Amino acid sequence: MLDINFIRANKERVEQGMLNKGEKDISIVSTVLQKDEEWRALVHKTDTLRSESNAKAKEIGKLMGQGKKDEAQAIIAETSKAKEEIKELEDAVKKVQDEKESLLLRITNVPHPSVPVGFTENDNEVFATWGDPNNEEWRKPHWEITERYGWVDFERGVKVTGAGFPFYVGPVAQLQRALINFFINEAGAAGYTELQAPFFVNEDSARGTGQIPDKEDMMYVIPRDEFFAIPTAEVPVTNFHRDEILSADQLPVKYACHTPCWRREAGSYGKDVRGLNRLHQFDKVELVKIVKPETSYDELESLRAHSEMLLQKLELPYRTLLMCTGDMGFTQSKKYDLEVWSPGQQRWLEVSSCSNFEGFQARRMQLRYRNEENKTEILHTLNGSALALPRVVAALLEAYQEENGKVRVPEVLKPFIGRDYL
Repeated sequence: MLDINFIRANKERVEQGMLNKGEKDISIVSTVLQKDEEWRALVHKTDTLRSESNAKAKEIGKLMGQGKKDEAQAIIAETSKAKEEIKELEDAVKKVQDEKESLLLRITNVPHPSVPVGFTENDNEVFATWGDPNNEEWRKPHWEITERYGWVDFERGVKVTGAGFPFYVGPVAQLQRALINFFINEAGAAGYTELQAPFFVNEDSARGTGQIPDKEDMMYVIPRDEFFAIPTAEVPVTNFHRDEILSADQLPVKYACHTPCWRREAGSYGKDVRGLNRLHQFDKVELVKIVKPETSYDELESLRAHSEMLLQKLELPYRTLLMCTGDMGFTQSKKYDLEVWSPGQQRWLEVSSCSNFEGFQARRMQLRYRNEENKTEILHTLNGSALALPRVVAALLEAYQEENGKVRVPEVLKPFIGRDYL
């Protein structure tokens, strides 16, 4: 959520930011400012009336002491009427405040000036590349490999749950576990504190990170208990410090968390969703940072570099994209996507997003710290996948397959798997 004072001072920038993110109707910016003016006028009227009423109330005892009971009774009647009016004004203030807050939740974050303006994937900028994509024709897509060996069972997943909920069997289950341990260990070595987080969150948590009111349709809902299944560990981990004031010496806060993730949308039919390309349930290791505002963009670059390092250690060619305004989310101010090369599919697969939200999430969560002047200040939040499992598994199966059909184990994963081949 944007600060209303920022919107008031930067109305055109906010409107242009919304347009650059693909929003068609920007009238909400003017509406929220109108509500703010209405709210401020009501607050002023309420405060004035309360001050006047308090001043008159002080006269009552004085008049009674002077034997001026009629005059005192007149003031009592007047202040009693004022109390009723103040109560009505306070109710009006709360009503307008709630309306203003509801509108603020629907205004997108403003893109950072370094973000390219555009609306399609063609407008994203290639920030970095690493490795040489393999184009050997004999390489098979991962779904053919897993089907041949029975390593991923989609049919039984459909039987037990539904499409997009596969079983991982034997070597690929081991591969998943090895990757999770590798990612978590690397995060620990980089100074991240490991968390085990709840898999379900309440509405306040979903609102805090911006899933509500933006991505309700993507989340699985548990109506009886009013819970949401998490679409990413970002939601519980970032909310870990919601409604808290941190001290400066606690910063930066860095957490790593492995969770399953659930998302309702799974794309359209075709190669984009074949095999492990797009699932309703998948595992991911998420990194979350909570930092001082002045350091957040340096922290974004170190977050991106960490995710890139994991792909380098796995020896998987990748490219890093600086996402354009229209290909970012509702909540981000700047985002990098990391895409790994899939030699069996001859295409790039997204395996990580690294994002800076500035104060957008923290303001929703009232996540603050005490600065050097002992004043409370909104913090900045960041997160990044390090990494999402299914497409990394897909890329590894395709990149490490041999022409005889065997699949090698990457060197960095051998300590976790204990052999050379899956």
